[in-house]
Amino acid sequence: MVLSFTASADDQGPGSSKGGKVMEAAPAGVKLTTLLPEKISVDNSSKKTAITATVKNEGTKTSGELNLLVVGFDGLKVTHVQGCSAIGEKDLPPGSNSGFTCPVGALAAGSSKSYAVDATYDLGKAGKICLPVVSADGKKTFWQQGPVPFGTTNPSPNAPATPLLLGTDNKPVAPGGDTLPKTGVGADVLPLGAAGAALIAAGAAGLHWSQRRPRQPLES
Repeated sequence: MVLSFTASADDQGPGSSKGGKVMEAAPAGVKLTTLLPEKISVDNSSKKTAITATVKNEGTKTSGELNLLVVGFDGLKVTHVQGCSAIGEKDLPPGSNSGFTCPVGALAAGSSKSYAVDATYDLGKAGKICLPVVSADGKKTFWQQGPVPFGTTNPSPNAPATPLLLGTDNKPVAPGGDTLPKTGVGADVLPLGAAGAALIAAGAAGLHWSQRRPRQPLES
């Protein structure tokens, strides 16, 4: 569900794999990536926003069964993802505040699946999102985009909405917010250690999470 008072998918600009990195080799002929909009808009009253998350197979062969994880950090909290199941609080990666697992299934060559993500964004903080693509059994993480920030260096607290750009450090609206730690380019690709390992561990539970009956995702 794309919220009417936030940016719709058509307003988000082209998809971008900024902050993405191959983690483990996919099967021969399979090339997995994810895409996030280059811009989103946060309603200044409700703090709500809408994000389109896409997983794509740019290879020449059909992939195996896949799961997509959608994980929020700091000021960005994922509240719902179409066709996906919420990750239990005790199973969230350290440092994250929310997450969903999406049973993608097998992706044919050149095909993609897009998911409508509802989220809130506290503009008094920095905010990041992460999209790992894992095997259905959770044993391999093929691709991970993020945690990559959405943000603005020009806050608009008095406007109806604040536009945020992918890969941009957020300059918080709240007084004193400039003292928050940076979350930009240096953190846009998480290594296999620390929180990255936690995301892979979270992926290992993806099969369990995906057993809930999903709603049908959008396909292209």
